[in-house]
Amino acid sequence: MPSLPATFAEDVIDHPARAQFEVFLDEHRGALNGCLDGLTEEQVRRSLVPSQTTLLGLVKHATFVEKVWFDEAVTCRSRAEIGIPATPDESFILDDDDTIATVQRAHREACEASCRATSSLGLDDMVHGNRRGPLPLRWVYLHMLRELAQHCGHADILREQLINE
Repeated sequence: MPSLPATFAEDVIDHPARAQFEVFLDEHRGALNGCLDGLTEEQVRRSLVPSQTTLLGLVKHATFVEKVWFDEAVTCRSRAEIGIPATPDESFILDDDDTIATVQRAHREACEASCRATSSLGLDDMVHGNRRGPLPLRWVYLHMLRELAQHCGHADILREQLINE
């Protein structure tokens, strides 16, 4: 995956926790979105592991995750209302019309919507639309960082396998 500038996280060391969370989230979002850069449509769809995980599927799943945590959890709308799959596993399934450009664009749009959805919330504000019950935004941010970091690691490995074939 493309290297991230080392300055982003360091730039917010002395900033409030919210700014730190958001910079780290944005770095991971950008890294995951960028894992598709420079690859072919065939490469990003190639299955290299027994699961349904592909690079394109990872970014499509990340779009789902953004909508679960920053639409469903914040607005309390159902997944059906939002127009996303019912389960995480379904979010990896690629349609014929999924391309690098369309999946990256959908992911960027979901991330922008996430930022808008939380812009008026504080870290200790509760979101009520998750199956776990009410959760503070701080927990959602931490959960998203964990999820995005895991998927960035998955993407690094898949991309390395594709490039070294």
